Amino acid sequence: MNSKLMKTASILLLTGALLLGSAVVPGTPETVYAADETTGSIYIAPVDRAKFLAGARFDFRVELRDLTAKPNQVSITINGRPAEAFFGQSFVITNTHEDSEEYTIRDVMFRSPGLYEVEVKAGELQRKIQYEVIVADQYGKKAKNVIFFNGDGMSHAVITAARILSKGMTEGKYNGLLEMDMMEARGVVTTSGLDSIATDSANSASAYATGHKGEMNALGVYPDNTPDSLDNPRVETIIEMLKRTSGKATGIVSTAELQDASPAAGVAHTRRRGDKAEIAEMFYKVQPDVILGGGSAYFLPQSVPGSSRKDDQDFFKLFEEAGYHIVENRTQLLQVDAGKTDRLFGVFHLGNMDTYYDRSTNNTAVLGSFTDQPTLWEMTQTAIEVLSKNEEGFLLMVEAGSIDKQLHPLDWERAVIEAIEMDKAIGVAKRFAEQYGDTLIVVTADHAHSMSITGTYWEGDGKSGKDAVRTYAEAGFPTYVDADGDGFPDELDVERKLAVHFANHPDYYEDYKMDPVPTTPNVNGEPNPAKLLNPDDPDRGRFLQIGPINGSTGVHTVEDVPLMAHGTGSQYFIGVLDNTEVFFAIAHAMGLQLLDSETEIGELVQLRPFVESLNGTITYNGGNTVELKIGQGTARLNLTSGDAVVNGQSLSTDVKIMNQRTYVTPDFAAKLLELLPERNGRSAPWQYVNRYAASGGVR
Repeated sequence: MNSKLMKTASILLLTGALLLGSAVVPGTPETVYAADETTGSIYIAPVDRAKFLAGARFDFRVELRDLTAKPNQVSITINGRPAEAFFGQSFVITNTHEDSEEYTIRDVMFRSPGLYEVEVKAGELQRKIQYEVIVADQYGKKAKNVIFFNGDGMSHAVITAARILSKGMTEGKYNGLLEMDMMEARGVVTTSGLDSIATDSANSASAYATGHKGEMNALGVYPDNTPDSLDNPRVETIIEMLKRTSGKATGIVSTAELQDASPAAGVAHTRRRGDKAEIAEMFYKVQPDVILGGGSAYFLPQSVPGSSRKDDQDFFKLFEEAGYHIVENRTQLLQVDAGKTDRLFGVFHLGNMDTYYDRSTNNTAVLGSFTDQPTLWEMTQTAIEVLSKNEEGFLLMVEAGSIDKQLHPLDWERAVIEAIEMDKAIGVAKRFAEQYGDTLIVVTADHAHSMSITGTYWEGDGKSGKDAVRTYAEAGFPTYVDADGDGFPDELDVERKLAVHFANHPDYYEDYKMDPVPTTPNVNGEPNPAKLLNPDDPDRGRFLQIGPINGSTGVHTVEDVPLMAHGTGSQYFIGVLDNTEVFFAIAHAMGLQLLDSETEIGELVQLRPFVESLNGTITYNGGNTVELKIGQGTARLNLTSGDAVVNGQSLSTDVKIMNQRTYVTPDFAAKLLELLPERNGRSAPWQYVNRYAASGGVR
């Protein structure tokens, strides 16, 4: 059989719709207790309606909570089989509280696609939930490389403002478009978390990285009932998946602290995003090939001034010993010889990197001693140059962290300038994709802020404050200019500027002037006069913005965020997607398969790619029947009953249809091979089916 045809066949899939997984041990007994009638509640992690890629690793946990007595019998089954037998492991049974009992199995997977019902019975208590397990789409061209951009906090209004400031407008038409405007596919993402309609960056970024919902402040874990933030049930991240199962390179780039929520989502497993010292250790454990951003305070040993660690671990030294090239400023980054660099570790600030506005204006009041920080597009360019040497391809996650970090203090100018900086990094990625192909670029945000553009602000007639906010016909057009053509406005405090307002802020002062340094809007429940150009203005009440919330800064909002995609696989990013579905869209675009060639042959074969690998065709004839033509032979298969006729011989097979794909038994696949004309040296049917499985499917 032609080996090229074999390699284009889909991987032999284990079916699991209401079937047992292959990694099982027989007959594990259920745990039994002698006790009275029980009341309480049952919690199961992962939660109801969780979705998995076949082969993705996770921890399974059942908690019996608020028990009035020990249940006399506990039964935990998956598709009717005891969970211990199903997963091939025994539960670790604990009692975190006097009125609780927990059952935990770690590091397991579903090997087969399909629906799985989890049922827990504990005395009088009972609960059923369902999981969905899928395999990535193998049809069509697949992305060798994926570059994922997260504009943290970037709402549609931020993009609009970035376009106005970067490109300008004449007589109501933009003078140009952003790179992110000119992408092939567009959609929106819903962002709510497991425990709240309003999300934070940790669980929302984690949804992109894992395909699972999480609680506020959680990274790569489901909640549990223990006080330890590091022992929660884990779900594998896409970077961990790729490092475990593929030869692809991986990278994380951010203008924030690398231990901050969004960049950490690629490697971290903790209930508390504030576990930054531990997250630094997780970076070292996972070891993405390129790591660039801020946050050196948690990589430095406690003996070094500026360190935030409480131990003597020196991660600069550890990464260097692990083969990483170390850089600590822009000058060093730009000198990196990508041809001689396989792994790169660069940290450019003790905390978050400073905004592009402050870096580009050399605002020493903000920069302090960190006057040599690279731009986001320079970090992206270098990361791509290093990662793209890998012949298997790469995944790069890039974050513009200061969009969010400046919208919290209601500093929209710094936030929008950061968005323009990210847009230039997107341009770098697009040029790479145009030159080398096989690359998917995804741009989105983890959540929104309530920034809105009301019109313009103009004091030319002597008015100020709310009286100078111009709406409708009086708004006219802002007067930003980009004379040097660098994509950024030359000045921000122009004569007529955008009038930007928020819906989710505490009381604060807004004089529509650029803050010399980022400033907290509200202190101890009072508007902060430091937000004003003249803090001592006796008439500062005209600048007061009355807010709907208490607190010191603005907060995240619930509305959908923009989604854009470009290149190979961009068709998966159209419409309304839950944030967890962005993960699966990336998996489909890559054709990400997590099960290796050791998959056993005693499972099911995906019909269409198998037939096409034999140069055959499939035609739907109505009545839920398909006609198969292979060589000079024909076969007919009823997809409902499994009744078939192969070259005049009647037989039957098990048929499973999952995710619009049809699966048949290996016996039936071997029978189809008999339709091929005899050729010298052709393998026996069963040997070919085994080789078909071992080929690992389409790559």
